[in-house]
Amino acid sequence: MGGIGKTTLAQLVYKDSRVQQHFDLKVWVTISEEFDVFQITKRICKEVTSQECETGEVFVLQSKLNEALAGKRFLFVLDDVWNENYQRWDSLKSAFQSGAHGSRIIVTTRSKVVASTMCNVAMHELKLVSVDDCWQIFVKHAFVDNQAPAKVLHKIGLEIVKRCKGLPLAVKSVAGLLRSTSNPEGWREILDSDIWQLQFQENLKNNIVPALWLSYHFLPSALKRCFAYCSIFPKDYEFWESDMETLVLLWMAEGLLTPEKGKRMEHVGKAYLQALKSRSFFQQSSRRESCMVMHDLVHDLATFISGEFCFSCGDSNDLSNLGTKSCHLSYRRGRVDLMKLGVVSQSREKKLMSLRTLLALPLSYESMYDKPVLELHELFLKVGGCLRVFSLSQYSIKELPDSIGNMKYLRYLDLSYTEIKELPDSICTFYNLQTLLLSYCQDLERLPTGLAALVNLRHLDIRYTRLKEMPPQMCKMKSLQTLSNFVLGENNSWRIKELGEFPLLEGCLHISGLEYIVDIKDVLEANLKDKKFLSELILEWG
Repeated sequence: MGGIGKTTLAQLVYKDSRVQQHFDLKVWVTISEEFDVFQITKRICKEVTSQECETGEVFVLQSKLNEALAGKRFLFVLDDVWNENYQRWDSLKSAFQSGAHGSRIIVTTRSKVVASTMCNVAMHELKLVSVDDCWQIFVKHAFVDNQAPAKVLHKIGLEIVKRCKGLPLAVKSVAGLLRSTSNPEGWREILDSDIWQLQFQENLKNNIVPALWLSYHFLPSALKRCFAYCSIFPKDYEFWESDMETLVLLWMAEGLLTPEKGKRMEHVGKAYLQALKSRSFFQQSSRRESCMVMHDLVHDLATFISGEFCFSCGDSNDLSNLGTKSCHLSYRRGRVDLMKLGVVSQSREKKLMSLRTLLALPLSYESMYDKPVLELHELFLKVGGCLRVFSLSQYSIKELPDSIGNMKYLRYLDLSYTEIKELPDSICTFYNLQTLLLSYCQDLERLPTGLAALVNLRHLDIRYTRLKEMPPQMCKMKSLQTLSNFVLGENNSWRIKELGEFPLLEGCLHISGLEYIVDIKDVLEANLKDKKFLSELILEWG
């Protein structure tokens, strides 16, 4: 059963100090529905050797892993396994034979068939959590500092806990929903909801837990849209902190955030994220404490709600399964050939013209042996001009075709880690653009002279480029909140005063070329002392 605590229990074992001391190597791998022997072996090999294993041959990978494990006592956790094929499991474990005596593999699964296929010891079947223990979980998440609830809330809360049927995930989710109110009437509304009686069970792998559906039902409408959008990410996708910040920018680009008086849209989005975390729609990753994930049952809910509108093209999905209603498409960089967009049926080809999101994953940098190559002109002709979000990060791209100028509605453009040398002037017509990411474009030497026309641009990341100076009239871009670098040239050092027009700058600002400063008054007009939202200021003299 999902949400009963299998992963949590395995996590407690994995982190136990005695376990830490007993094993030489520990690796946690989340498997989910796609049991790809090559990919799983590659992930384990990377964790064991701390190196990228760049080969396309399973045998070569297995030999390298066997060599790395030789004589070492290891603990592997294979979390959320669905594979019932013994041959695949036998193929995977053949790479573990050289480990020392006492090595162990922990497998978590909802299926007894999977357990019997993979184990050679007695399986441990978790029971439903008792009402008393569920109540303790509920109090921890529903009340500040675990304070004892008032008598009336205690009575209603206990009845709600019983409705959760012993599932800790359900308890945490509904407790997070109730944490924001101490009104007994609000609690009774949750208790008396008809949703407790609903089951959305299309098959054994897609069962929506009523408590999760209830938590979703009582979300504000804007949060519902943001939550459903998260189904664009594949199951078990790990969100680094920077990924969560990017997620807010994606929500903003898609128009999913509702403006609030006196608050920046980015801060509204961060509040949305916190609200989803408090309801356990996001939780800490079992593999990396610094990452967040969506529980697979939560992801099932998001997928159910979004329907065909969001499509994640990963190892088990190919572009031929793209629905005619799909508006938001994500894909695994290097594993999915985007040019297949050009060979879909004529009816779907027309639908591709209405795609709003084309997003490369993962969002954060991923070490790759070779950057994938992409024929952009043909791709641009297929996806059309409705895109709001477009990511080509880490592709082997040296230039953008003029046809990119057709994407007038673009609000988020990520070209980071590409080999691009310059941006076409047509990019200056993207008047709706909010985010432009160009970090680690190490061949980029200039920005278009008309860039200042992008008056709605809020985030410009140009870290680790080779820019010699900034484009003219940057002071017109008064919406800028992120400006990673400001480069002064030999003949225009006076332009440092333009920074005075950006009172909302936050994060890190790196100013270089300060050796060219002639008049100190220009520096004073930059008004750096009043940029109270900056967390870091780097000043560089050449």
